[in-house]
Amino acid sequence: MIATLRPVLAAGIAVAAFAGPATAEDIKIGFLGGITGPIESLVPPIVDGAQLALRHVNEQGGLLGGNNAVLVVGDTTCADATKAADAADRVVNVDKVVAIVGALCSGATISAANNAAIPGGVVMISPASTSPAITTMDDKDLVYRTATSDAYQGEVLARLIASKGVTNIAITYVNNDYGKGLAESLASAFPNNGGTVAVNEAHEDGKADYRSELGSLAASGVTDLVIIGYADGSGGTILRQALETGDFTQFFSADGMVSDKIAAELGSQLEGKLVMTKPGTPEIPGAASFNKLAADAGVKADGVFVPNSYDAAFIIALAIEQAGSTDRAEIAKHIRDVASAPGDVILPGEWAKAVEAIKAGRGVNYEGAAGGHDFDENGDVSTVFLHTEVKDGKVVELGLAE
Repeated sequence: MIATLRPVLAAGIAVAAFAGPATAEDIKIGFLGGITGPIESLVPPIVDGAQLALRHVNEQGGLLGGNNAVLVVGDTTCADATKAADAADRVVNVDKVVAIVGALCSGATISAANNAAIPGGVVMISPASTSPAITTMDDKDLVYRTATSDAYQGEVLARLIASKGVTNIAITYVNNDYGKGLAESLASAFPNNGGTVAVNEAHEDGKADYRSELGSLAASGVTDLVIIGYADGSGGTILRQALETGDFTQFFSADGMVSDKIAAELGSQLEGKLVMTKPGTPEIPGAASFNKLAADAGVKADGVFVPNSYDAAFIIALAIEQAGSTDRAEIAKHIRDVASAPGDVILPGEWAKAVEAIKAGRGVNYEGAAGGHDFDENGDVSTVFLHTEVKDGKVVELGLAE
């Protein structure tokens, strides 16, 4: 598990399954993510983003007068709700974290929240869970996210597909909260852009062979395929096998498939053939500030959900400082306070400035790496999405997907 983390910041991470006891001065913040499983190649930079936020806190005086913030990582595997619940139970009830960054996959977030975080009164801020189902959870105002719901990403993806002159699509989606939510949003929005969804079928994750599913999709006669899945899971396998069969000429996808690993592996086979949406950062001071800080630390600033992860961890730290306490209920009360006006504007990395503003009673308004994060009543935010494609063996950003 530890070996899967990039070395840039991994030395400062305590992994829940292996970590020894923290010192009395450590304030433990959980991180729940698919360290192993269908998104494992995407996760290390996301962990780095959260760890970088806590590094900035610790280097500028720490929490509550000098205590270190420590990230305790639990592996949800992304695809197994039971393992997500178990990982959450460990960080909540054994490691006694005061708040959680995560989870990443939507089903893991729902399971972790319902089985451990909500009963334990622990606030969660997911940097990557996008299922619309999270919006309507009975979460006692404890589940937030710095990523935008797929209710919106589906509309953006529909417009992007239509902009390519495509009018008829087949959709295959991973049969979980993420896949179903995004597929439903896309299928609803595409006809509004002049298109037709010929077939919209679920598939199960974790299989080695999807040729039967691909044959069913190809039987529709459609040559443009939307793959909603994970790069290290079903999505990547379906893409490889679809290229082998040659039944489809163009592929579309979303954030779960934005993978440097696949781009490097398949290279020229995907040139001009794979078009994806991914969450982006608006042109705001917080984004520019984070990009420099990340570059200085060797963190992949443009990685999927990396800025969102930094923001989730930094907001939690600000809420702890604003609360003046490690009490879970008090921290949860201050999540919205620190992420919206009024208060001194705080950009990524400006921890010392934030502490001074809190001590002076002015409060803080965090303007983050991925956006302003003015959480609505459901803990949701809005952001922008980017149009990405594969060129020269790399995922490249081609501007806003509008």
